[in-house]
Parts: sequence; C-alpha cells; structure tokens
Amino acid sequence: MALQLSYADSSGRGPRTENQDATRLVAPAPYLAGSKGYLFALADGVSQCADGGLAARSTLQALAHDYYSTPQTWTVAQALDRLLLAQNRWLHSNGSGQPLLTTLSALVLRGRHFTLAHVGDCRVYRWCAGQLQRISQDHVWAQPGMQHVLKRALGLEQHVVVDYLDGELREGECFLLVSDGIWATLSEVSISGVLRDEPDLQGATQALVRAAHLAGSQDNASAVLVRVDALGEPGVCDDLGRVEQWPLPPPLKAGQVFEGWQVDSLLAQSRQSLVYRVRDAQQQPWLLKTLPPRREQDNAAGQALLLEEWFLRRVAGRYFPPVHPGTQRQHLYYLMRELPGQTLAEHVKQHGLLGLNPWLELATRLLRALGILHRRNILHRDIKPENLLLGADGELHLLDFGLAYCPGLSSAAHGELPGTPGYIAPEAYKGEPPSVAQDLYSAGVTLYTLLTGHYPYGEIEAFQRPRFGVPVSAGRYRPDLPEWVAQTLEKALASDPAQRYETAEQWLLALQQAEDQPPARPRPLLEREPVKVWRTLALASLLFNLALLMTLLHG
Repeated sequence: MALQLSYADSSGRGPRTENQDATRLVAPAPYLAGSKGYLFALADGVSQCADGGLAARSTLQALAHDYYSTPQTWTVAQALDRLLLAQNRWLHSNGSGQPLLTTLSALVLRGRHFTLAHVGDCRVYRWCAGQLQRISQDHVWAQPGMQHVLKRALGLEQHVVVDYLDGELREGECFLLVSDGIWATLSEVSISGVLRDEPDLQGATQALVRAAHLAGSQDNASAVLVRVDALGEPGVCDDLGRVEQWPLPPPLKAGQVFEGWQVDSLLAQSRQSLVYRVRDAQQQPWLLKTLPPRREQDNAAGQALLLEEWFLRRVAGRYFPPVHPGTQRQHLYYLMRELPGQTLAEHVKQHGLLGLNPWLELATRLLRALGILHRRNILHRDIKPENLLLGADGELHLLDFGLAYCPGLSSAAHGELPGTPGYIAPEAYKGEPPSVAQDLYSAGVTLYTLLTGHYPYGEIEAFQRPRFGVPVSAGRYRPDLPEWVAQTLEKALASDPAQRYETAEQWLLALQQAEDQPPARPRPLLEREPVKVWRTLALASLLFNLALLMTLLHG
C-alpha cells in the first residue's frame, strides 16, 4: 500500500505590508511519490535583507522543481543537501551587494520514513496522541537581546550547514511546520490546544495564523500541517515489496516459450544466478536473469536481483546494457539486452595486451562510465576485464551489477568482500565500507592488467589477506610506456585511499592533461631500473678486474 497523507497550509501577512513567508506542498505522480516521496516546506524570508520574500519564494520553487529531478538512487538528505548548497550560493551572490536571506524547514515523507532539512528559526513539531514534540533546533544567538538574531540562514554566508533528521513515521501522527510569527507569540500549550480542538487540517492552520495575530504577533505567520493517514511500503519501489509473491521461473529449456519469450539456451549458471538467452516476438536477443532453485526462499537474494534491475534502469545510457521496459511478469527475473561483442578478458586472450592508443580510449570510456555511476550514488564493486564488454560497434559497456551498492538502499554485511580478490582495494580487506575510492582502485587494477598482463601487487588468492606496500610500476613490464601513464596508474593504485584520485572525473582530467603535454625527457636508466644498472656496473667491474689480473699474471 502506498503512503497516504492529508495536508494543509495557511499564511497571513498580519500588520506588515508584505508577506515574506512562503509555503510549498508537493504531491508528485505516484511513481515519484514512491521513490522520492512527498515534499512539504516553509521558508521565512528575512525582512532586513534586500528582498526576503524573493529569497523565500525562489528557494521553495527551486526545491520543488529540482528535488524530483535528482537521481532516484540519491538519499533524500543527499538530494536536499546538494540543492540547498547550490541555492545558498545563488542567494549569497545575487542580492545586489546585500545577500538574499531566508530560513527554511523542508520535510520529505516517503514509505515509512521522514527526512527533515532545517536551517534558521522556523520550527517543526510532531503531534501524536495529544503530545507536541519539537524536532528542530533554532539557529539563533543565545545572548540576551539576540534571541531573534540568526546565526544560520540560507544566503547568510558562502557556506551553509543544514541540519538533517531522519526517523520512522507513525500512523495517525501529524507534522507541523510554523514560522516564528506563530511560535514566538503562541506557547506550545496554546499550539497544542489549537491542534486538539480543530480536527480539520485546513481549519487548524488557519486558526494558528489567526491566533498568533490576535495575540499580538507583528510578523508574518505561516503554518503547514501534514497528517499520516496510512504508512507506505518499506521497499525502494513497488517491485521490491513483491519479492515474496513472485516464484522463480521453472527450469527453462531450448525451444519453449516462457511468458511470451522464446528460450534459446542456458547461457550462464552459478551459485548466485542463472542467465538464459531468450528472444522477443521480433526475434531480438535478450538475457533473462534469475536465481537458481536453491535460492527460492532467499528473500534477500530476490531483493538484490530486483535492486540490480532498478540500478540499471537509472543509469540507462551508452555505457550500460538496456533493460527491457515491460513489467508484465509473473515470476522473479528481469531482462536486459544482449549486446554483441567480447569482454576485454576475451579480447586480450585473443589479441594480446593493449597498445597505448586503444588503452587510452578504453580508459577514457571506463572513467566516464564510472563518473555516471558515482554521480547517481551507485558503486559497481566488481570492475574487472571480465565485466567490461567491447561492443561490436566499438563502444564500451559495463556489465554485471550483481554486486552494485547504493548507500542508504543496499545492505552490506560487516567484513563482506565482494568481487575478485586481485581487484579488491586494500581498505576493503580492513573492513571499510564500500566507497568511490574502492571502485577507482578496481578500475586502476583493470587498466594496469590490460597494459601489463600482471597485477600491481601480485596475484591474490581467495581468502588471502594480502599486504600492500608500493605497486610495481607499469613501466617495469612495459618500458615503452610514457612515464605519465605509469604515474597516473600509481596514483590510482595507492594503498592509501586518500592518495588516490577523489573522483573518476579528476582521474580523467589528469589523463587528458598529461596526454596533451609534449613528450617528457625519459627518466635516466638509473632511476627507472636501479637494480639492473648496479648489477651491470658490478659485473663490468668484476670483468675489468679479472682482465687486469690476467694481464698482470701473464706479464
């Protein structure tokens, strides 16, 4: 069942000539309500600034429009924070010499949870079973006479710190957002009395505004009231809540028709999944991915399979396999397009290691693909040549999202080590949670092996707990490589994640800038191969001394 809410708002300018408060209630389309939630916000423009009303209205408009355009894999707090930081910069720099200032409280309700973003001196309360609980903090100075002077507001400084609060919803409770024109005049006892005496939400918000002005408030007064009528499903999307209702497909055989799909063959089988090649009515090939029979009762595995599909739908583009748009299925599986081509592991096996120019083109495409993933808050966690497909059209595709992870959506067991041992980052062996740095490390190992045929720290076996020091320079195996190529790889493969590139874009920029530089003078042989140089010198010295000794003996 979807989350069901009732809501209302009221605002009055009181004795002032202009109302600089603003409210926003956003009930999006059902598919967005399930993934992004309902948005309720109240902003109180600061009258002492250039145009407080403009600051409040523009902030709520930007929030209402842009929040639902953020990637659905972002957490609510992450999406709100990105937008509010951008809005803060705009307010701070567009006040014609005086910043535009506003306070803000924004509440998002989704499924069974709420997220509150708050900065300034509006207040947010929870009202449940006759009890009023304040859940926001006033950002004002505590000194006498300065209780209404803001120390935090949007537009006040170049950088703003927003408070965030997450919690579980309770059926029947209400959330109340009020400006200081109400709470500075009405006590919490008075506010509770209005909520208790007026069951109609619209009537309650109007009563609060009216009571504040009758009690002498000289400020604009605004209130937003939201009631939770029924809790929503706890899953990320509707499909994730239906795992238990869907049985696994029966064993499929070549030639049979399953839910309208013609089965060609069983393409891959493992302990984690089954992959069949099937064809649609137009004889176009698709891959049907499901779970093996032994995982029939494994709800976590079913959730992971559908989450994998969900991720792929949200990164649709040239670097990822398309997912079939149809949703009329009666079993637990999903379909993605079968792309012609071969994996880079197969390519290297047939054609040998990559040359510099093909490698640079590949590195560029891989980093762009990772940039897309990471901007959508998705970590792949299994980057390796076997999961990179070089398409028949020459395009690179990133495959196998079975281990993909999204903070806030996915779960990771403590100490879990997903992926292939040689490509797992050093900090993951220490139990660190998944991160962008670990994905970039795996990409570094992949690019290193495609150039050299070796692992930077040597091959690592399963269940081994390796030690990491300094990676072997790629130039040791490929003396023909430009020094900058080896240096960029060494940075990407640093054992300390703080020493690596912070983002895929930073690494891509480093490659592009280095490639544009004129060829550097090769490092002296003594720097590149010190051991070989000293061994050669020692051998030459020994031979010279032997020759000298022989000359003296026969002289």
